[in-house]
Amino acid sequence: MNIRYMTIDDYDKVYELWLGIEGFAIRSIDDSRQGIEKFLLRNPDLSVVAECDGKIVGSILCGHDGRRGYLNHVCVAKEYRKKSIGTKMWKKCIEGLAREGISKATLVAFSSNDNGNHFWKDSGWETREDLNTYDYIINHDNIVTYNDVK
Repeated sequence: MNIRYMTIDDYDKVYELWLGIEGFAIRSIDDSRQGIEKFLLRNPDLSVVAECDGKIVGSILCGHDGRRGYLNHVCVAKEYRKKSIGTKMWKKCIEGLAREGISKATLVAFSSNDNGNHFWKDSGWETREDLNTYDYIINHDNIVTYNDVK
């Protein structure tokens, strides 16, 4: 198992991984090759992939705004879960954020994602009960599709 920084050359394999994750949300523009390339260029050496025998089995898009770090699209293929891959990936992201002088990181997990929410709580991440999140749609062409993989 190799945990390494993601490059745009990983895009096709990462996108394939995303398509196999039940409940995963993919945006037509933000998650396109061009959208991910823009994200990776803005946040070099922060996003990670987990690779096993040439197959991408986990990924995290990681970035920061100069003040706070953000972990997005955190996932591990179902058959590779419970092998510490998620933990190794998020810790590598945190190391990268610390190098950038970032003191706090945030992530979002769907409230219906029981497995993910248990994982984050068990990993020492704190649930925020004191805030609400809001979205404002700027580009209505950026269509969200939710995977219904069984």
